[in-house]
Amino acid sequence: MCVCQTMEVGKHGKNATHTGGRGVLLEPFIHQVGGHSSMMRYDDHTVCKPLITREQRFYESLPPEMKEFTPEYKGVVSVCFEGDSDGYINLVAYPYVESEALEQDDTAERDQPRRKHSRRSLNKPGSGSEHKEEKAGLTSETLESNQDTRSLRSFHSDVPFQMLDGNSSVSSEKISFNPWSLRCHKQQLSRMRSESKERKLYKFLLLENVVHHFKFPCVLDLKMGTRQHGDDASEEKAARQMKKCAQSTSATLGVRVCGMQVYQLNTGHYLCRNKYYGRGLSTEGFRSALYQYLHNGIELRKDLFDPILSKLQSLKAVLERQASYRFYSSSLLIIYDGKDTRSETYMERRAEMRLKQVDLSLTDNLQDVSSTESLSFQPKVDVRMIDFAHSTFKGFRDDPTVHDGPDMGYVFGLESLINIIGQMRDENQ
Repeated sequence: MCVCQTMEVGKHGKNATHTGGRGVLLEPFIHQVGGHSSMMRYDDHTVCKPLITREQRFYESLPPEMKEFTPEYKGVVSVCFEGDSDGYINLVAYPYVESEALEQDDTAERDQPRRKHSRRSLNKPGSGSEHKEEKAGLTSETLESNQDTRSLRSFHSDVPFQMLDGNSSVSSEKISFNPWSLRCHKQQLSRMRSESKERKLYKFLLLENVVHHFKFPCVLDLKMGTRQHGDDASEEKAARQMKKCAQSTSATLGVRVCGMQVYQLNTGHYLCRNKYYGRGLSTEGFRSALYQYLHNGIELRKDLFDPILSKLQSLKAVLERQASYRFYSSSLLIIYDGKDTRSETYMERRAEMRLKQVDLSLTDNLQDVSSTESLSFQPKVDVRMIDFAHSTFKGFRDDPTVHDGPDMGYVFGLESLINIIGQMRDENQ
């Protein structure tokens, strides 16, 4: 068990679970749909993730006009890997003290989520190639048989999740977390346990929980840009990343699906997709994925088109003014509520309008009213850039490579999104 100083948690722990008044027990963030590192819930408004120095410094130096489109940076905590008396493994956060936490160099931090020893520790005997292991999902049976993660059952969503498999059919299994969240969390625990003899404290970034305001958050995680590797990537890693881009919509559209969860009104659960699904999509497949993300199981959410387009166009304008910035390997989250008051009211009125359209003499007037009402009941939509471990700009940390102009690979991806969603809106008016 980790030995940490006893101290009260600061303001970010207000709504968190305290461990004997000393630290904050971190819970898995159940709505994580993509990424490598496990996101943890710190309190209602805050999540945390393993700290990468470059990403921390980037958050600290963000231009003011970009802050609307990124999570609020809230600081750093020291995270302790602790086992309880029942053998369960917990992560506990304490106020960060410089002398306590062990520093990592950037290379070690960047490579941490992909370390091979942590993958091997997740493998079943004879499980086959690394590629097969990466694609292997975490079933509830697998998780519950693992002592490290049995305690996850106490942290769950009231709404079940279903994973769509590669054949586009629905898995019969329903679980209480996004499956990708479970996968990342189990890997995180495995990594930390394997290092527990040599390390006792980890640094985690505190960031705004951007889905906090959504009761049923529908989340689309998009890997943006035509290039994913950072300037400091090894030749091997750069080649690997370029191959992924060339074989996916990153090359043709500047964007690819990295994860998704969408609430279904007809069944009352989330449908989920992961990054492996996104990598295999054609341009038409990408369009279909966007359509699925905007469909609630009953109808297409046409009321989302304009709010999403407005956010994307605003972000595009901001990024076009950021000369020398490159956001390699960063993602874009698009978020809306699958069942909020505005959307329910909008759909109820749409249903009423359809019933009234039996009276053909009122058709023209009803169309005008319907158009007005769709504007009056626009739902809340959020768009946020995340993951800046490979981002750079002129003068940032004395980076040797300086880029000219805005990140046109990222802008190209935004233009593709705007065009596809705009076409979808026009086709479904």
